Amino acid sequence: MEDQQIIELFFDRSERAIEECAGKYGAYCRTIAGHMLPDDSDAEECVSDTWLRAWEAIPPNRPERLGAFLGKITRNLALDRLRAEKRQCPIREELGECLTQGDPTGAMVDRVILTQVLDRFLAGLPTKKRKLFLRRYWYFATVEELTREFGMSESNVKMTLLRLRRELREQLKQEGIEV
Repeated sequence: MEDQQIIELFFDRSERAIEECAGKYGAYCRTIAGHMLPDDSDAEECVSDTWLRAWEAIPPNRPERLGAFLGKITRNLALDRLRAEKRQCPIREELGECLTQGDPTGAMVDRVILTQVLDRFLAGLPTKKRKLFLRRYWYFATVEELTREFGMSESNVKMTLLRLRRELREQLKQEGIEV
């Protein structure tokens, strides 16, 4: 079923919308949650919660890309679960060398400005590097998955990601964001 048809099911308040989402995007959402949460039952519960959040959000929202919308919900729910359990996501620690939690006075970086800088950084990358960065730091893909997906050696993937983090750190500094 096409995404727009599924969205119309949500607007009609048909429970079939959830069935269609689970059939079309269940594996995708499970992969996202599974990369972030070590326990399979936690990941499965996160995906179930995704369908509930989608039900609550559509309507009034009408997402342009349903898969991305559901993926973002799943990712945020998994991050919330990690925070609630006071666990750190290993990949977020890896990226943490670029993004600090705040300045010495404790003030947080304005999310809107940070989002704009990240958007510019990603827009300036060649397609392959942008996809590699997003697969690792947005979708939490493992290095092993990236080697298969991009046809690169493990050391090449790790080195490319290291260089990308350094480039991001430099761009943040140039934009006046403390790192």
